[in-house]
Amino acid sequence: MARGVSSAHPLFVSRAEGARLWDVDGREYVDFAGGIGVMNLGHRHPAVVEAVREQLDAFTHTCFQVGMYEGYVAVAERLNALCPGDFEKKTLLLSTGSEATENAIKIARAATGRAAVVSFSYGYHGRTLLALTMTGKVAPYKQTFGPFAPEIYQSPFPDARRGYDTERALRALDELFETRVAARNVAAFIIEPVLGEGGFIPAPFPFLRELRRIADRHGIVLVVDEVQTGFGRTGTMFAIEQAGVVPDLLTFAKSVAGGLPLAGVVGRAEIMDAVDPGGLGGTYAGNPLACAAALATLDAFDADDVLARAERLGRTVRARLDALVARYPSRIEDVRGLGAMLAVAFVDAPGDDGKSLAARVVAAAFDEGLVALTAGPKANVLRILVPLVATGDDLARGFDALDRACARVLATTSHLPPTEAQNSCIT
Repeated sequence: MARGVSSAHPLFVSRAEGARLWDVDGREYVDFAGGIGVMNLGHRHPAVVEAVREQLDAFTHTCFQVGMYEGYVAVAERLNALCPGDFEKKTLLLSTGSEATENAIKIARAATGRAAVVSFSYGYHGRTLLALTMTGKVAPYKQTFGPFAPEIYQSPFPDARRGYDTERALRALDELFETRVAARNVAAFIIEPVLGEGGFIPAPFPFLRELRRIADRHGIVLVVDEVQTGFGRTGTMFAIEQAGVVPDLLTFAKSVAGGLPLAGVVGRAEIMDAVDPGGLGGTYAGNPLACAAALATLDAFDADDVLARAERLGRTVRARLDALVARYPSRIEDVRGLGAMLAVAFVDAPGDDGKSLAARVVAAAFDEGLVALTAGPKANVLRILVPLVATGDDLARGFDALDRACARVLATTSHLPPTEAQNSCIT
């Protein structure tokens, strides 16, 4: 394996179910990572498994550009109906989130005849060259991979913790237009409604609404990157709905297909149709197995009332994380996020090995039977991406493991002793 491919844990998975993983030695773990936000519906949801098996018996691949199939069209129809906006929409299916963000920019450039793109600091949009250029986090993603794509400009993401509230972030955007690129040359804004790799920080709703107005004023395509925030993670199907903002284009991936690789772009039909035939696609784009999984996933969202479960899950997770903040006030800064996309931010206190407090807690939690991940520019945030269908027992076991990990890592330096955690569950 290439050295650049790393893994957060010394874990080789043998099987998975719901919100649980088992390794090759038979040890069981509670999964708070969800394949980095892919398993909102949980591992091996029965309806998804059955749909994929049925498709497997029919055919596995034709390439949609060679031989079309109903599954692709059906997924497009469902997403056109689900995404915000009462206008006509069209959908492009792809395989990865990076393809989705890059193709959204291609479409915006074709629709506007402009080249420039404005993304936002600490945002993450993927690992391929254009997506990486738009990404606002250097380590570990950008490394020595330049030179990067031209005509990509970054403006500060609105985060008061970093000195940019909504007003100041909007002033910075105005300054960008005055000093670096004219608004009339900008094809697209691209923004995550909640920073993912950037630390689970929601964009203030007033900022998103004003960004929509600025885009309208200057003829700029507003692209909302919902790769990690989509499909119920924040309590609504898409996070942008909570701001009351309708994007021109929306990118999706991760949890759309229950663990199979599927991604895409959905948006205004007249913008989506700006590209000439042959300009969009991909060999595996909209693979039949992934489309079958996506249709079953969307059906299960309705049948299992997943959005309501996500709201309850978000309340439970926030209560447990708030309890951690109260227990270790000198070591934990706050709880951040939206809905069930939540994280706890630790103070910046790297150890002798250079690892952040959050990274040390994640490692200790793994020893206790919990799989979790960090986020943030200094890996100082422990993020929660537990499947939205997790049971009360899943959550209790996971957070008990996190409590024990925090006691091991934080209690010796905290001024407050750890207290017995209050169990909380979701039904």
